[in-house]
Amino acid sequence: MTGRLIEVRGLCAGYGSVSAIVDIDLELDSGEMVALLGANGAGKTTTLNTIAGVIRQTEGVVTMFGRRETRSVSRRARDGLALLPEQRAVFMGLTVRENLIMGHGGIDYSLALFPELEGKLALRAGLISGGEQQMLALARTLAARPRAILADELSLGLAPRIVSRLFGVLSAAAADGAGVIIVEQHPRTALKWADRAYVMRRGRIEVSGASSDLLERMDDITSLYL
Repeated sequence: MTGRLIEVRGLCAGYGSVSAIVDIDLELDSGEMVALLGANGAGKTTTLNTIAGVIRQTEGVVTMFGRRETRSVSRRARDGLALLPEQRAVFMGLTVRENLIMGHGGIDYSLALFPELEGKLALRAGLISGGEQQMLALARTLAARPRAILADELSLGLAPRIVSRLFGVLSAAAADGAGVIIVEQHPRTALKWADRAYVMRRGRIEVSGASSDLLERMDDITSLYL
């Protein structure tokens, strides 16, 4: 997998008559991790959901895997797009093993990513910890070998050790050629792992650049959260 995976130009979307994102431009190339930062309500989740086709855009163009994208979520997924929503994407009433079988990859590959799950295979997903649920969701997703991954707030409510595990696995997926966009409220955490970042405020992208540059502008980044 090489080259441009996703390109967004002038993207607008909202809920009813209320605009949530306006004139969004962003790119995602294979082999890179990109962070989408901003305070609650900045439009980060709406941006991901619009790219994925969950929310219909009102203006703009989404180009994905070399084609202008107007198809359903399921068709985009078949082409290699994976969306990990903010809510933990596991079937709580099924066992960990059954959750992994529901994916399109192998259990062995999932357990190679997260050996912590091996001793939990017989447990219902609703009985394992929040961090283990996120590992399960991510393992099932990555086992399908997606070309582009949109991950929304994987770190929410989790201990730093678990966050490092999740981000480390996503970073490895990018190193293998996938493209990753992570939505994250904590800028320093995201910039530690991402190659580039976009910072949103009130539905617009206010700042973008390489993570190394943005880390030197943390005062500017923090001001956009206020």
